[in-house]
Amino acid sequence: MKKIAILILLLAVLCTSCSFKQDEKSLKIGVSQCSDDAWRRTMNEEILREASFNTGVEVTIKTAYDSNQKQIRDIESFIAEKVDLIIVSPNEAVPLTPVIEKAMQEGIPVVLVDRKTSTSKYTAFVGADNFQIGKEVGVYTANLLNGKGNVVEIRGLKGSTPDMERHEGFISVIKNYPDIKIVYENDGGWLRSQAREKMTGALQKNPTIDLVFAHNDEMATGAHEAISVASGIKKPVILGIDALPGTEGGIQKVIKGTIDATFIYPTGGEKAVQTAIRILKKEPYDRENILFTAVVDNTNARVLKLQTDQIIQHQNRIGQLNTVLDQNLAQYSAQRILLYFSLVVLFVILMLLILLFRSYRHKNKVNRELEFTNIAINKQKEELSEQRDQLLALSKNLEDATQAKLVFFTNISHEFRTPLTLLHGPLESILQNEKLSADGSRLIQLMRKNVQVLMKLIDQIIEFRRYENGKMQMYFTLGNLKSFIGDICDSFVELSKRKHIQLKFSASNDDFTVWFDSDKMEKICYNLISNALKFTPENGHIKVHLSREIQNNEHFARFTISDSGPGISEQHIHQIFDRFYKADRHAAGSGIGLALTKVLVELHNGTIDVTSTEGKGTVFNFLIPFKQKDISISEEYPVFSNNFNWGEEIGLIDKENAAVEQVEISLNATEKPTILVVEDNADVRIYIKTLLKNDFEIIEAVNGQEGFLKAMKLVPELIISDVMMDLMDGFELCKNIKENISTSHIPVMLLTACAMDEQRAMGFESGADAYIPKPFNENLLKIRVRKIIENREKVKGYFQRNLTFGERKETVAEIDKSFIAKFRKVIENNLIDSDLNVDEIGKSLGLSRVQLYRKIKSLTNYAPNELVRIIRLKAAEQLFIHSEKTISEVAYETGFTSPSYFSKCFKEYFNENPTEYISRLKK
Repeated sequence: MKKIAILILLLAVLCTSCSFKQDEKSLKIGVSQCSDDAWRRTMNEEILREASFNTGVEVTIKTAYDSNQKQIRDIESFIAEKVDLIIVSPNEAVPLTPVIEKAMQEGIPVVLVDRKTSTSKYTAFVGADNFQIGKEVGVYTANLLNGKGNVVEIRGLKGSTPDMERHEGFISVIKNYPDIKIVYENDGGWLRSQAREKMTGALQKNPTIDLVFAHNDEMATGAHEAISVASGIKKPVILGIDALPGTEGGIQKVIKGTIDATFIYPTGGEKAVQTAIRILKKEPYDRENILFTAVVDNTNARVLKLQTDQIIQHQNRIGQLNTVLDQNLAQYSAQRILLYFSLVVLFVILMLLILLFRSYRHKNKVNRELEFTNIAINKQKEELSEQRDQLLALSKNLEDATQAKLVFFTNISHEFRTPLTLLHGPLESILQNEKLSADGSRLIQLMRKNVQVLMKLIDQIIEFRRYENGKMQMYFTLGNLKSFIGDICDSFVELSKRKHIQLKFSASNDDFTVWFDSDKMEKICYNLISNALKFTPENGHIKVHLSREIQNNEHFARFTISDSGPGISEQHIHQIFDRFYKADRHAAGSGIGLALTKVLVELHNGTIDVTSTEGKGTVFNFLIPFKQKDISISEEYPVFSNNFNWGEEIGLIDKENAAVEQVEISLNATEKPTILVVEDNADVRIYIKTLLKNDFEIIEAVNGQEGFLKAMKLVPELIISDVMMDLMDGFELCKNIKENISTSHIPVMLLTACAMDEQRAMGFESGADAYIPKPFNENLLKIRVRKIIENREKVKGYFQRNLTFGERKETVAEIDKSFIAKFRKVIENNLIDSDLNVDEIGKSLGLSRVQLYRKIKSLTNYAPNELVRIIRLKAAEQLFIHSEKTISEVAYETGFTSPSYFSKCFKEYFNENPTEYISRLKK
């Protein structure tokens, strides 16, 4: 009810406001004056006064001040403002013609006042006949001069129609009197100052002048001023045109004797407005409105002045009355609005009272109904609340069960990788190294193939888990999708033949260079094709087709696979892409293949759908765009598989080590490098030991904690560690190894069943030098181990050749550089101490004698005592170069017990004795 009352109030106010609107539309009239002389100011007053007698007429006056360009701009502004009518007094005829025609073309009527243009395209004209006025002046002149005399004509603005027409009218009479001669004629521009200047020039050329004809009273006044200051001349008769009232008008000048006569040139302002109103109201009007003239001289000037003064007084009185009338009308309008508003308010109040009464009655009724309804709603609310709690609990249970299932599958998949390693590795070794019968080779290959199939299933589960956690990354490459899918189909040909199924691949003759993730695309095609083979009976057929289509100006690749299997019922087809859902519960599989396929297609910004007819077969379609909007630029950690390119891997390792100087390290053939294997699975430890025992000494540890203690004690050349172990996992072991001064130089290779990208990232973040997922390839493991050991030998060569610590190289770990720098600093600080031994050095560095020996030996291939001696000899060399000390002084200052022992050691290291070295320096 309140809303209805408000609506009524708004409608009432709207109706009232509408009633106050004027019935008559406001009319806009633009006035363009060519100049600001007295004649046009009088015209403007007449226009404004006449316009005030008409309700709703707005007048805007713009003055050009004798400028054609400004008057053109003024008229164009009126056109832009879309005024209803334009009144124009043209400055010049020809320049103003185009803009007048433009206004007419825009549908705006144009009334010309006083002057015309060079075209007949105008609505109406109001003004005197300038030609007739010129004739009247000519007749008056002839009579006044009795047909004989010298005349000066001062014309108006050159090019204006009044100037031309008045001159032509004047000449048309004067030419009939041969004794009347126009001795001087010039342009006065309608201005007093110019006329004064022109008259002065005329007097200088012709001192005998009988009459001066100026085209307006202003120029006549200028001529009078010029004659007044001239001496020795007879004052001529001065004639003007306009006869304006007022103290400065032509009538007053005749009375004062400034000019002798003037001809009335009516302004026509009132007539112009009257004609404009008739045009706008579409009433009949005269197109040509000619105003008449009369002469004003000393015979009638005073009478005319009295009349014009009375007219001006009446006009002023009318203006005052108009002002009072406007005030009264405004007051009346305000009172009328107040009255209407009061009536509306009273009406609204009455309606509100009625509505309030009805609302009160209705409210009581509704309250009773609501009371009963509320009881029912509360009861339903309780029931819905119970149902909601049950649904939430059920949903949470389902989600927990799903997550538990995914976690279980993921964990069990990781666990499968370790035994698969022990299956895959030995099978590869047997195939490569053992001589088998044809049946034995076939069985081994069958076992290897099924290991690979099992690995694919495990990878699917891990991929799906990775997607669930939002950690799946796409690595798009630009490739030929047609050849890629063709190769995948070729890999299924043998299987289809064994099952007596016809597998056919076809593609349209289009370019299929597409951005796609080859690993994900392989999984998509593998799942769809293997799914079709699984459900297609013998002697059936499977068709794979690749085509290109355009949707919304974007190119897509469409992959279609159809089979002749039993089909899928409508009951199951809508759930076919749900995870863990199987339409045939007796069929093999985990129920996540199609769910993962849908996820991988969507990660390609594509779509997948399925159609099926029971008894006829099923068709799967998926579309992916040729161009991907967001292409990952992330660098994927290397994933090693059985198809790994060994040449590329070796090249990559050599490239990584290219910054290290190539040195050949001669190792003791009887001493094998030591490798520490940290693995909680005894079978994996035995397998790795079997692979590496011919070339390396193998130390074993069953967890990270034991491995770290053995690394601290034995300082091996390399550590191979599993990741998931009790007490201390592989990541923590790697971090501790790299942060400990005695073991920081030892490279660590992580070997794990956890193949997810984030696990690799954690491994490299902890400082691992290599990362190989299970199951691993035997050759790959050996190559990686060999390359890491060779890398450590190159690091030893670096330290051997850089004991003076010149430019550092980034391939050497900073912690190892820091350790050698500290070792050197201890020696230099105790250089003169010949009793300095390994125990004291180790104590200074926080290491035991054994740890120091293994650390120095591992980094430099020198024993600590040998390295101390080399540092002393390097210091001695610097003393020989930069000082004049004797051999004995240098020997004792560098910590040698005697000069003879110093000379022996110096010759062994530099291949010349100290004496020879000093002699060579002095040359």
